[in-house]
Amino acid sequence: MSDSLAELKKCLACGAILRGRVDKKFCNDYCRNNYNNLQKTRGNQNSLVKNINASLLKNRKVLESILPGTEETAKANKDKLLRLGFHFKYITHIYTTKTGKTYYYCYDYGYLPLENDWFLIVKKKEE
Repeated sequence: MSDSLAELKKCLACGAILRGRVDKKFCNDYCRNNYNNLQKTRGNQNSLVKNINASLLKNRKVLESILPGTEETAKANKDKLLRLGFHFKYITHIYTTKTGKTYYYCYDYGYLPLENDWFLIVKKKEE
């Protein structure tokens, strides 16, 4: 590539004419960092999705921590779940049994609301 074509390239952040390497995108580290930070703030939807996924994984870990590996079910009250950081609004799916019981799942761990703010914690059996 000739010098005249390389001079036409501009910094993605500030628009200054770039000189040097043909694949250069920014005139300095400040412009590179500023540009990348702006891209992150514009991607609010990505941030939202990341936060929801983090909450779903946290919920799964909380349910897993309550259910011992050797047991099929365990019980926990609402206060304990909240203390461990569980967020009830984040679930991956709902399963309703033939008898009408509704289980709320975070991936493979779920809970069934019981009376007096108690919950039955379960793990989906592998098929």
